[in-house]
Amino acid sequence: MPDDPDRKLLESISEATVEALRVAETKLPDDVLERLERALDEEDGHAQTMLEAILENVRIAEEKGLPMCQDTGLITVFAEIGREFPLRLAGTIRDGIEEGIRRATEEIPLRPNVVHPISRENTGDNTGYRVPIVRFIPTKGKELKLHFLPKGFGSENSSAVTRLLPTEGLEGVREFVVRTVREAGGMPCPPIVLGVGVGGTIDEATHLAKLALFRPLNVRNPDPEIADLEEELLEEINRLGIGPMGLGGRTTALAVNVELAYTHTAGLPVAVNVQCWAARRATAIVYPDGFFEVTQREYPRGIIC
Repeated sequence: MPDDPDRKLLESISEATVEALRVAETKLPDDVLERLERALDEEDGHAQTMLEAILENVRIAEEKGLPMCQDTGLITVFAEIGREFPLRLAGTIRDGIEEGIRRATEEIPLRPNVVHPISRENTGDNTGYRVPIVRFIPTKGKELKLHFLPKGFGSENSSAVTRLLPTEGLEGVREFVVRTVREAGGMPCPPIVLGVGVGGTIDEATHLAKLALFRPLNVRNPDPEIADLEEELLEEINRLGIGPMGLGGRTTALAVNVELAYTHTAGLPVAVNVQCWAARRATAIVYPDGFFEVTQREYPRGIIC
């Protein structure tokens, strides 16, 4: 029913999803591009050649409106629902997101990546049971903010989680993060971005690690101690010498983003979510009248430390 306001809003969510994914897949956020260009200035030899190829790939993707990587990812969405946004049913909003992903798969196009975990049968449209992964967050305001993270699995497969003894402390965290990167080598297509989650439970730590990947690379954790940890980890990882695409160099990582949660006195869960150089993200802001805009400058602010 074209005059049904809920139906109209659902269509807007679907359209906003298509356009946000189009931006995410074809254009790197400015902060990621700036870090890659800075790395190019600091490298030479094979590392410089690899970064030149990456940046040329990024330029062509944006110019032609095509995905910058053949792996267009599995899509995670953080959905901030304003208290005054007209649609209150999370399931209804999810319907709009799923319809948008099905359309985006054909229109952009996206590679159909979603399969049954056992039979490996492909759904063909990048949706499936419990996919896309959508986290709903109630917040203030009238808008619906959909934060998209289409993430390839070369990097996802390099991610890791552990539970340290509390006595291992900060040094244990450092050692686990650096070891994860060292063992991954060139597999996640460096230079990488690391999302690190520390504390909570095992599942909360992995959630925080994924959430950290939404944070722009030029925004440090507001806790000075954690901000220092982010910089120290970045320096230590870049001393590993893995370099762009694993061929050696000074730039193994572009940034390390750490998020924390308090935890049980008997535990210290730590998760590392590895992101490749194609650190893609975009946000669609949908207003109550159906108007929407897409940006790469927003992130889920309300749940970041």
